[in-house]
Amino acid sequence: MTSPAHSPAPSGPSPRRPGGSLPRALRVLLPALLILGWLVAAGIGGPYFGRVDEVSSNDRTAYLPDSADATEVSQRTEDFTGSESIPAIVVVTAEEEMDEATLATLTDVTDALAALDTVAGDVSPAIPSEDGLAVQVFVPLDADADLGAAVEEIDAELAADLPEGLSPYVTGPAGFSADLAEGFAGIDGLLLGVALAAVLVILLIVYRSLLLPLIVLSTSMFALCAALLTIWHLAAADVLLLSGQTQGILFILVIGAATDYSLLYVARYRDELRHTRERGPATLKALRGTLEPVLASGGTVIAGLLCLLLSDLKSNSTLGPVAAIGIVFAMAAALTFLPAVLYATGRLAFWPRRPHFVPEAPDAGADPAAHGIWGRIALAVRRRPRPLWILTALVLAVGCLGVTQLEADGVPQSDLVLTASSAREGQAALGEHFPGGSGSPIQIITAESSLQEVTDRLLLQDGIESVAVTAEDSPAGTAPVTAEGIRAQGPPGTPAPEPTVVDGDVLVQATLTDAADSSAAEATVRSVRTDFAAQRLEALVGGVTATSIDTNDASAHDRTLIIPVVLVVILLILMLLLRSVLAPVLLIATTVLSFGTAMGVAALVFEHLFAFPGADPAVPLFGFVFLVALGIDYNIFLMTRVREESLAHGTREGVVRGLSVTGGVITSAGMVLAATFAALGVIPILFLAQIAFIVAFGVLLDTFVVRTLLVPALALDLGKLIWWPSALWRRGRD
Repeated sequence: MTSPAHSPAPSGPSPRRPGGSLPRALRVLLPALLILGWLVAAGIGGPYFGRVDEVSSNDRTAYLPDSADATEVSQRTEDFTGSESIPAIVVVTAEEEMDEATLATLTDVTDALAALDTVAGDVSPAIPSEDGLAVQVFVPLDADADLGAAVEEIDAELAADLPEGLSPYVTGPAGFSADLAEGFAGIDGLLLGVALAAVLVILLIVYRSLLLPLIVLSTSMFALCAALLTIWHLAAADVLLLSGQTQGILFILVIGAATDYSLLYVARYRDELRHTRERGPATLKALRGTLEPVLASGGTVIAGLLCLLLSDLKSNSTLGPVAAIGIVFAMAAALTFLPAVLYATGRLAFWPRRPHFVPEAPDAGADPAAHGIWGRIALAVRRRPRPLWILTALVLAVGCLGVTQLEADGVPQSDLVLTASSAREGQAALGEHFPGGSGSPIQIITAESSLQEVTDRLLLQDGIESVAVTAEDSPAGTAPVTAEGIRAQGPPGTPAPEPTVVDGDVLVQATLTDAADSSAAEATVRSVRTDFAAQRLEALVGGVTATSIDTNDASAHDRTLIIPVVLVVILLILMLLLRSVLAPVLLIATTVLSFGTAMGVAALVFEHLFAFPGADPAVPLFGFVFLVALGIDYNIFLMTRVREESLAHGTREGVVRGLSVTGGVITSAGMVLAATFAALGVIPILFLAQIAFIVAFGVLLDTFVVRTLLVPALALDLGKLIWWPSALWRRGRD
């Protein structure tokens, strides 16, 4: 008898390799190379988590359009002042009127501030208030310095040297920038830790496995490391702009998206292991079943994000490519690293709930009831689809009414940080004892020949306290300007200083009576610009208040432009994916309805529960992009499976099968994405807290209501008409 090792070769075609169509060497080498490549990328990119602040900036002026007046004024200010610095305003208050001895001590203390390494120029003399209960000092800080550390150094110096009974504050642009830096400081540690912990808990509950959640979580972290490595170098080369806000969104988006795509693949792979004995064919089949929905989903998100490139604000336009790069790596990790690791570990990855091979395993969607609660939901939706979708749509429409309560026209800089703020307290003290706009004046660049006319128009404004012009030969660096001209300083007979002239222009500074970030100050600046235009005066108006106005106006413009573009782009992608016109229109309509409900509920929560002071104009835009681009993902996951089932079993049966089969995985994905975005709430920045609530609530609403009830009920009610005008509509069956 011939042994198996020496049996003659069969004359027919070669039998199929049990591991798939790839040679054995490649079946081992390819997964090993993929795993090794991702390990190397993670090893190199991991250390960059602590270095993002080297290439990021939270300066709002840096993100303005180049055409904005505030941008040009900011760029040219250094030409007049001789240094690029950020002013810190030191305010010292007392309960009783300060005597000469106290003022002398304060002068000595503030003079000592000039010796600090981060101070980039002359510290102004201590300026007492009219009531004698406060003094203010202007301290110019190096723009390249760590403002948080610089403010802490000033605080420490004041706390050590000031007499008892005096309360010091550091406010102004430098103080608020330091607050923002402190607020964003938890992104690398706290935010990541909370997000990963939330995802891990959900994965442990979903898989009831020890190894699989760690594999999925590693996929997300490796994607984030590779994305961060790429983005860091692009930012270092000035190709991209990074801010703490962009960084936080990037982290959450990559972790959430990579986990969602991983969940989809794992579900397919586990199902294939029940139908296939060998893990090689199971891997290839799972990849084929996952590739189209993941690429369609990721492509939709990327297309939506890249629409942000149309934004005038660089903070918006740069988020588009940054987040798109993150999504690319999320897809790549879920479609390469995860399959390679699961191929290497096989059924062991699912321990102790290993999927066993069943030679006669039934069709996954044959019996919806076999899928537990999601099968029962699918059967319940099939019974009364029309009343169900009408009622659901009406409830969502009622939720949209809350949008009228949303105040998204900007918030004061002092309210951007949600925690206690020394800069906010200092600004309140400043406004109590001095003109509210002290230290953050309007800055106007105009021709020297127009100086007096510009000054006269400024002095007519009710919201202007005083006007000065930059003058090098003035002890204070500026000289007051009145209706009679530049005022002389010093003893009688002292000549008036000459203004600093650069290319025929001068820099005028007007102190506001109201806090620079208040709505009253914004009204004054808008009035100044309108008045200059009416008088045909060539003058550029900048400064802190003007920067806020230009930012809010650009955000409102972006919102109006980008939202329709995103809708059209995603609609076209869905039409290509589903080979239909009606289905994509309905999916977009349901997603927009879900977004409107999320914004309406959020507006009520912000106003009546959290008592937020308002919202940035970019909040609705970001909420829309994330909810529509990400929310449509779950409709893609559902409808691609429904279409696959409809081709074989008819549309109505396909809807029931698709919902019952995808219910568990899509719900798990929605919970993961909602949890990761909710983690943004641990960063005490108003914008991120609002985005966290809007996206988390919107994703849960889309997952449990829109995708579970509204979309399936609509599809069941329409039957094969939903595929109009494709071949499935013409030749398919209900």
